[in-house]
Amino acid sequence: MVSQVKYILYARKSSESEDRQVQSIESQIQELQLIAKKTGIKIIDILQESKSAKAPGRPIFNSMIERINNGEASGIICWKLDRLTRNPVDGGAISWMLQGNILQNIKTIDRDYYPGDNVLLMSVEMGMANQYLRDLSTNVKRGLKTKAQAGWMPGEAKAGYMNEKGVEKGTSKILKDPIRYPIIQKMFDLMLTGIYTAPQIIEKLNNEWGYKTPIKKKNGGKPMSRSAIYRILADPFYYGRYEYPAGSGNWYQGKHDPIITEADFWLIQEMLGKKGQPRPQKHYFPFTGMIRCGECGAMITASKKTKNNKTNNKIRTYTYYHCTKRKTDYPHHCSQQAIDVKDLETQIEDMLLKISIPEDFKNWAVKYIDEVNDNEIETRDGIRQSQQQTYNSIEKQLDNLTQMRIKDQIDDQEYNSQREKLKIERETLNKNLGFTEERADNWRELMKKTFDFSCYAHYWFKDGDLETKKAILSTIGWNPTLNDKKLNISLQKPFEIISNNFSPSQLENFRLELAKIPENKERTDDFASVRPIMRTGRDSNPRPLP
Repeated sequence: MVSQVKYILYARKSSESEDRQVQSIESQIQELQLIAKKTGIKIIDILQESKSAKAPGRPIFNSMIERINNGEASGIICWKLDRLTRNPVDGGAISWMLQGNILQNIKTIDRDYYPGDNVLLMSVEMGMANQYLRDLSTNVKRGLKTKAQAGWMPGEAKAGYMNEKGVEKGTSKILKDPIRYPIIQKMFDLMLTGIYTAPQIIEKLNNEWGYKTPIKKKNGGKPMSRSAIYRILADPFYYGRYEYPAGSGNWYQGKHDPIITEADFWLIQEMLGKKGQPRPQKHYFPFTGMIRCGECGAMITASKKTKNNKTNNKIRTYTYYHCTKRKTDYPHHCSQQAIDVKDLETQIEDMLLKISIPEDFKNWAVKYIDEVNDNEIETRDGIRQSQQQTYNSIEKQLDNLTQMRIKDQIDDQEYNSQREKLKIERETLNKNLGFTEERADNWRELMKKTFDFSCYAHYWFKDGDLETKKAILSTIGWNPTLNDKKLNISLQKPFEIISNNFSPSQLENFRLELAKIPENKERTDDFASVRPIMRTGRDSNPRPLP
């Protein structure tokens, strides 16, 4: 009799598409326990497994079969027969155990299976479950192949991209991730400069740009790992090609927006020192990854060309900068032409000459800054004392407020309201106590660095190596663009002030006059007209220099 049979309750659900409509494991156990209670059967153990049954090798299932063969139980209660098996090997084991009376009963939510039943019917039912799984797998693979052929890589989107949401399954596109796409693009741009190594780039990506993986993904919300950056840099997906399935040799042209060109991708592979490919020299091109095309907005890259002069049979190498022409949202073909590196560097030198100042003027300006700072120390001390007195007053008000609440002179609402206001005011003052002095010191240091840079930058650039030239260009301003072979850049505020207010002839006159005037107060007074211009740099809160 069934009531004398000892049962093992087995519940299974996998995360694959075959089981998406199946009750959760918890729900299966609850329902099966209710059935056991109503029918009076004895459950000696409850086993649960989160694993697909499409292939043999489930550990929990195998241990259950072993326990039944050892006589611990002779019955199984499960949700449906397909929870036990979806492959011929496991199905054959279950059928054989029933025929041999090792299993006395298999109980599901809608029927029972006994040793005396027609084995053919149960075999058909198990076969249907196995065939359903095979058909489902075939249909899924067919759908994924169709999607791949249509230009959309199946599966989870790569770093910098996201899967389209809210569309019919199998039709989602791969879109730009608005947060991470620009960061990954910048990562490739830095690699193409030839100046940065992958470890240096990942340091910037994680610590300066704040990159984090999407929270909803497995192990999400974390910085990018070192192994991940190498995988990304070596993945053809980022120039528009992908292989599906992996290792099949079937390559497709994607419809997603690529981050780099195919030529740039293979250049990076050389930089990474891929087997059979030479590693290019470090510090290849100084200005790549910095300048954008003034017409289409794409990045400016650099190339080298070697020409053989037939007249003297000498080989000459030319370096030139040009638009990558890979801005996918630009509606027209970019018409910008290449510019020789010598012409580009000449334009940068001209910019540096416009913000250049003589050394005598620089020394005088630094001396004037120190003089102004000394005169303002007394004023800053007064401000600081006033701030400290106000801070002490707030501390006293908070103490009084607490005493008033203890004596029930005010209620909780009034106490909390006034206390919160005083705490905010105290916090603001606490920050400002050191801000006045710090701001003055920062301004003084910034102006000294500015005058040093303006005095020597032209020489540094002319005689410097490629890395120095790149650093100088990034220092003088931001948003450099190249349009019709002309470099445009927004100058940092201090350099803009120098460029707009001092002509080279004026600065030379200042230098000559300074050489004539003795080192005394009169020398400073003779250049009082310059002070308002210098103070403009302070009052306008210039952008800090790197």
